[in-house]
Amino acid sequence: MIVQIYEIQTPEETETLVSMGVDHIGSVLTSESGWRDAGVKAAVDASRGRARHSIIPLFNTPETVFRVLDHYQPEYVHFCDALSDGPGILPECRNMILLQEQIRRRYPNVGIIRAIPVGPSGRGGAVPSLALAEMFAPISDIFLTDTLVLAPSGSQDRQPVKGFVGITGRTCDWCVAKALAAWSPIPVILAGGLSPENVHEAVLAVRPAGVDSCTGTNALDAKGRPIRFRKDMARVRRFIDEARRAAAPDPIS
Repeated sequence: MIVQIYEIQTPEETETLVSMGVDHIGSVLTSESGWRDAGVKAAVDASRGRARHSIIPLFNTPETVFRVLDHYQPEYVHFCDALSDGPGILPECRNMILLQEQIRRRYPNVGIIRAIPVGPSGRGGAVPSLALAEMFAPISDIFLTDTLVLAPSGSQDRQPVKGFVGITGRTCDWCVAKALAAWSPIPVILAGGLSPENVHEAVLAVRPAGVDSCTGTNALDAKGRPIRFRKDMARVRRFIDEARRAAAPDPIS
């Protein structure tokens, strides 16, 4: 059971997560102009040889993505473009396929995590998740489910980060995630609204290769709202324990 934790932007948090036994540590580059981030670089370096580090660039200009990979040298690059407006597949998918093909050739040692958008719980049929997975499977190493916020006016405009999926705090449709995990020729990490409170149930329902948490393990502000880029390490510890408890073999068997 892979346990992956986002968004880690400092070496101090990396050190704590490594000591807890987290398998994948993820960092985010929030802008193309600020792609060179000293804190993220230190976080990646702190995990080297001890945990696998992935980087999400919230941009997809090929030349800048290549600079990112040259500079940070992560184990994985993680793309989380929305890919879908709900019922349809966006034409931008073709550019993302071309970019991943280029990365495959230029950086054979860098794995590619591709986020597959899934509708919210009960609305999985509104998003062509499996069709998207079929398109990207040949050029990806890991799939990660994430929740696409749906709206009549078009889902892209409703995402927390326009044009990308993630950090919604909402669970995706586990029936679709289960179907993806069962079909997929590559490992599937379940994400989307996972927390210490529901990850055990999620693992039993979906049977993914791994689980991912961001919002559900963040620290909270005085009004109970998640604080981006700051983890509640007690919640991370519980998340890890619950995920691995669910994945453990039945002691009776």
